[in-house]
Amino acid sequence: MSRIRFNALQETLRRSPIKVVQNEKRSALFGRNVFNKYAMQQYLTRAAYESVMNAIDHGTKIDRKIADQVAVSMKDWAMSKGATHYTHWFQPLTGATAEKHDAFFESINGSLAMEKFDGEQLVQQEPDASSFPNGGIRNMFEARGYTAWDPTSPAFIYETTLCIPTIFVAYTGEALDNKTPLLRALQAIDTHATAVCKYFDKNANKVSATLGWEQEFFLIDEALVLARQDIQFTGRTLLGHSPAKGQQLDDHYFGTIPARAMSFMQDLEQECMLLGIPVKTRHNEVAPNQFEIAPIYEEANLAVDHNSLIMDVMQKISRRHHFKVLLHEKPFAGINGSGKHNNWSLSTGNGTNLLSPGKTPMKNLQFLTFFINTIKAVYQYEEILRASIASASNEYRLGANEAPPAIISVFIGSQLSAVLDELENVTKGKLSPQEKTDLKLNIIGKIPEILLDNTDRNRTSPFAFTGNKFEFRAVGSLANCAIPMTVLNTIVAKQLKEFKVEVDALIEEKDLKKDEAVFNILREYIKDSKAIRFDGDSYGEAWEKEAKKRGLTNYKTTPEALKVKVSEKTISLFEEMEVMSKVELEARYEIDLESYAKKVQIEGRVLADIARNQVVPTAIIYQNTLLENTKNLKEIFGDEYKNIAKEQIELVMLISKHITKINALVVKLEAEKVKANKHLGFKLAEQYSNKIKPFFVDIRYHCDQLETLVDDNLWPLAKYRELLFTN
Repeated sequence: MSRIRFNALQETLRRSPIKVVQNEKRSALFGRNVFNKYAMQQYLTRAAYESVMNAIDHGTKIDRKIADQVAVSMKDWAMSKGATHYTHWFQPLTGATAEKHDAFFESINGSLAMEKFDGEQLVQQEPDASSFPNGGIRNMFEARGYTAWDPTSPAFIYETTLCIPTIFVAYTGEALDNKTPLLRALQAIDTHATAVCKYFDKNANKVSATLGWEQEFFLIDEALVLARQDIQFTGRTLLGHSPAKGQQLDDHYFGTIPARAMSFMQDLEQECMLLGIPVKTRHNEVAPNQFEIAPIYEEANLAVDHNSLIMDVMQKISRRHHFKVLLHEKPFAGINGSGKHNNWSLSTGNGTNLLSPGKTPMKNLQFLTFFINTIKAVYQYEEILRASIASASNEYRLGANEAPPAIISVFIGSQLSAVLDELENVTKGKLSPQEKTDLKLNIIGKIPEILLDNTDRNRTSPFAFTGNKFEFRAVGSLANCAIPMTVLNTIVAKQLKEFKVEVDALIEEKDLKKDEAVFNILREYIKDSKAIRFDGDSYGEAWEKEAKKRGLTNYKTTPEALKVKVSEKTISLFEEMEVMSKVELEARYEIDLESYAKKVQIEGRVLADIARNQVVPTAIIYQNTLLENTKNLKEIFGDEYKNIAKEQIELVMLISKHITKINALVVKLEAEKVKANKHLGFKLAEQYSNKIKPFFVDIRYHCDQLETLVDDNLWPLAKYRELLFTN
């Protein structure tokens, strides 16, 4: 087995960067393979173009005749670029994307053929989707799901396939994907944020959620990955001793990008430009061989599609460069894990950022309204927000000292905290002219100046305000952004809905002026949500104790965090906002629990296999070498060999101790798995979390100790120093 490791190292060291030809400007490449507004203007009739734009901007339905026109034009455009197939591209509840390719091909009387793609094929399909998780929504005789065109996210060509973004629903109408609830949540935020916007701009007619994601990942040579069964099957290392040098010198962060990684990024960015993904930033992250890419922010639905797409494209591009992209949140112990920061804001139809102050007191009051309502929403629904980022892989990252904790809190900085403290003292009821003037000039009037100096000094907060947006940092690198974005937009929409009801009541019943009513409600919200605001280091025992005093939840495991998904509060929220039904929520809860248990189960199987079939046999081989050496010393030196071979004997005994421990722990692990598998649902996930996972730590410890004791030439697994520092 050690031959595989050393052959992999030799192969890795022989690699050189693959030259990426970049003959055109990015602006010339951008969106070339996207059926965007420019392409539609080129290929569609005016009536068809206006119909599609109305569907995008106002949610109107597209007539069947128009759909036929769009389909033919889309086919002609795609075939002009070399496309031969089309697919409805959707996001089932697996967390990945899905596609079934059909050719632009139709036979005629068995002897002739033509390229065909009509409105029916564009608008809806019935893929045989019975094997996708459905959480009990569908019976076997209703196994088919339906994909339906989402015109708000443009079709695109990847390789030779026209990809049409779609939703995925059951025969009975329930959502079987991550996109459908997101679209409903975005509709909710549009409705209720627009209603609040009218306090400040009577002409406001649309509000869109925007998202800018930051994708962190590791790049490991594919040959080294093949020498690691654990990475192949689980996406992370289940064992491996820490190298002498890790990230402690901070010399990788923002350093010179290694040549092969740069070549990969150039290739990836070129593909992104063609696909209309506005990637702008790239850099080394904190851990060795860890990197980040980030785009310009976009409308949230499109941004989610682009992130799902780029995770697919990264894997395909990486193969050309003989890399494996690791998106797992914690692929290596002892160094930073990977997140996917979700930078979220709200924007009006004319492009005004509602989380950015303006040049007038009224614009600043608008900013404060959306700023404070967001904080209140996070406070009211922090458990649901925590559940939205809970997964088997993110569980290894949340709570570590380098990452956000499992406790949700909001960081806004000392300057804005001072502003909110001032607003707490606003007089209840009607305001005097002097108080109004003081508020406008000395508090809300100075917000733009304050924000110029409001640097984000806390890099561990899970939910932080960073100048003109909120950054949800606790989202895992492997996650589908749709899930946390659905929750965040839903809870803020709900909060804005309540805010308008309360403000209108003060205006109508207490005869307060609009700005007085707004100030009065905001004052109470500031007081109510103070517990969620935390400007210190967001991890450690001290914060856990403080959070408990404040009444904040601290769900350390995924199963306990997921329970919130089917609480009465959660079901009431999502049903009221018409985002998800009780059936849809319960289905997702069941799927999440099953996914958690299966992933931990796979890790347990892989770890037991490696420990028994690679680590222990290798240790025995080395132990036999030591014993042979001891035997030879005895033959030469007689009774004196006990002193001469003392270290060898002690090493044999130490190796034996670790071998015995590993074998005993694996036996216990297998026995606990048998017990756990007698359960279902939450109990099964809980058993794997509480009874199975602890064995991983103990087995790993003894395996890692053997790695330090056994001859390096015998060790079969690529070591951390090779995985992290060979590029």
